[in-house]
Amino acid sequence: MPQENSGDCNNTITTDAEVPTKTTSDGISIEELIKDPKLINKRVWQLAWPAMVELLLSTLFSMVDMIMVGRISYQALTAVGLTNHPTMLALAVFQALNVGSTALVARFIGSGDIKNAKATVRQSMVLVTILGIVVSIAGYLLSPAIITFMRAEPDVYPMSVTYLQIVSLGWLFTTISLNVGAILRGSGDTMTPMRYNLLSNLLNVVGNYVLIFGKFGFPAMGVAGAALSTTLCRGVAAFLALRAIFNKNRNIGVSLKDDYRIDKNLLERLISIGLPSAMEQFLLRLGQVFFSRAVAGLGTAVYAAHQTAINISSLTFTPGQAFGMAATTMVGQSLGAKHPDVAEKAGLVARRMGLIIALAIAIVLFFFGYDVALLYVDDPEVARAAANALKILAIMQPMQSTQFILAGALRGAGDTRWPLYSTAIGIWGIRVVLVHVFIAMGMGLMGAWVAQLCDQAFRAVFIYTRYKSGAWKHSKV
Repeated sequence: MPQENSGDCNNTITTDAEVPTKTTSDGISIEELIKDPKLINKRVWQLAWPAMVELLLSTLFSMVDMIMVGRISYQALTAVGLTNHPTMLALAVFQALNVGSTALVARFIGSGDIKNAKATVRQSMVLVTILGIVVSIAGYLLSPAIITFMRAEPDVYPMSVTYLQIVSLGWLFTTISLNVGAILRGSGDTMTPMRYNLLSNLLNVVGNYVLIFGKFGFPAMGVAGAALSTTLCRGVAAFLALRAIFNKNRNIGVSLKDDYRIDKNLLERLISIGLPSAMEQFLLRLGQVFFSRAVAGLGTAVYAAHQTAINISSLTFTPGQAFGMAATTMVGQSLGAKHPDVAEKAGLVARRMGLIIALAIAIVLFFFGYDVALLYVDDPEVARAAANALKILAIMQPMQSTQFILAGALRGAGDTRWPLYSTAIGIWGIRVVLVHVFIAMGMGLMGAWVAQLCDQAFRAVFIYTRYKSGAWKHSKV
């Protein structure tokens, strides 16, 4: 990985003085964006592409990891897959601080208030570290109970428990790197998180190869080796993230000598913005746990096909997530500079760009899903079942992209309640209900994925309607 720059990806605000017209990190002012709307396209792309490269390559590295695990056996693939949703559920609590940090830092940068931007960084990092330690310990101790709840069959239970116990020890590292990434993106720097996450994921692929299969003199550890490699490389990402945020030359860089005492007012602002997002993520991840639990009841082979499709689907999230991050930053900074018209335009531009990429992905999934699935499993029946699920995933791409990106724009405005409502209704009122109905009707794995399609369709319409209302422009942070 390249060494950290002494600068800040060309950030223009380097002092505590107010610079209200400089609201983006590449020197493009809001006034320039108003005069030339094409600059909005440029700025959205500049923010989105590093995030998209980061997410895309991270997902591809993760897919390679799962392919390696799948080469052990499809039972191993299922064992690792059963731990994914409990892991995301455990980390959901940190969404409150991450979303709050991004929104507040973006607003403060937009208004030129660097002092409060740095104070936000300190408050967020202290709380994330404390909570990360607690969650890591809890995850290790509760691993057997969690895997039992996930209805793991006897042939995968021991592997699942071992994997979850090892990776839970690295949850602290994950929370730190995610939090710093959210802070940096709020400031307009999407390059630094890309760099340290790519290095971490690249090292993880190498580590998995060495520890899973026992190369270069190391013992073949199988699933445990995959978990150990993941945990160690997450530690690398956390170290590099801290190195970046403690860079004194960065406009929002902090120092160990700074004041880290709790600021009640700032903490309340962080939580008021982020709590709905934390609740949203909690409901989403918990719903996914129950959803996956229902699919697991169909048997190990069916769940292996489901997990294969789920891992491939994570690749399709990247355009929506990347342009959603760009929308979050642009909307937050534009509202901080008192230009809601630019904020609205930026959200729509981000949605259009993301949608184009999503449609291209949909074509590949629909026509070549079987070939992609064969990369994960050798069993033709499992690959065929996964390919059918991928056809449904292809159909849902425009909906998924729309709700990801515009929800990101709403979060940048601090309007985090509506994404919460959308997720609560979509996951629990539609997906979790329909998966049980469709499976009871004998639709099997296809029924589960049709339930997801219905959920995504609802959330896309719900979020788009809220965004077009414009009410989010008046949100207080």
